[in-house]
Amino acid sequence: MMAGTIDAKPFSGQLALVTGASRGIGAATARALAAKGAHVILTARDAKKLEQVEDAIHDAGGSATIAPVDLAEPEGVARLITALSTRWQALDVVVLAAAHFPQLISVTQLESRELTRSLMLNVIAQQALLSHCDPLLRRSQDARVIALTSSVGQTPRAYWGAYAASKAALEALLLAYAQEVQAISKIRVAIVDPGATRTAMRARAYPGEDPASVKPPEDVAARIAALVAEPFISGHRERVNQTA
Repeated sequence: MMAGTIDAKPFSGQLALVTGASRGIGAATARALAAKGAHVILTARDAKKLEQVEDAIHDAGGSATIAPVDLAEPEGVARLITALSTRWQALDVVVLAAAHFPQLISVTQLESRELTRSLMLNVIAQQALLSHCDPLLRRSQDARVIALTSSVGQTPRAYWGAYAASKAALEALLLAYAQEVQAISKIRVAIVDPGATRTAMRARAYPGEDPASVKPPEDVAARIAALVAEPFISGHRERVNQTA
């Protein structure tokens, strides 16, 4: 690359894993990373939707592999990472975009089953991913872990207790992990709050909102892809604000 030019494929030769990659921010992020040269592992429960994202990446000249899995299954994460380990030696980027959005209801009326589902996918599965991905991440020369959060994780709101609790716990896990690995590896961790974004989850939370009034997932994906390329300090946290 000549001096003064911008590398259009800064992630060439790198492997990225994106969870929740079948739709919304996860799918958009997978496309954005692939456009910059990464080979992207797409994971979510819906194989057909993953195939659509994979086709879009291939049509755009990118490279991707689908890995359908339910991360909430006790052995789902282990099977996923074992399969990756048999094919690749290192993992350079992990984007934790998968999440369960529980019913908006008061804390006193919240059913334990609904709270358990949120904690299972939003916390326990994320810890399992970190645990199983860690050996592959340590083999990378510049590993980055990006986790999506929500403002309610730091500023809880009425009726959002279950989701807020799960995101607060996720942030605590990520920041603790960042400190644990910073002196003994090249793994860096960042937390991204997408802000108001045009997703199915947002539509469930705000059914009367005009979707055009909030930014598309591609805006968040572009910021995540840019962040991955930046020399951010591990433990970095940021919010993606409305761009228009």
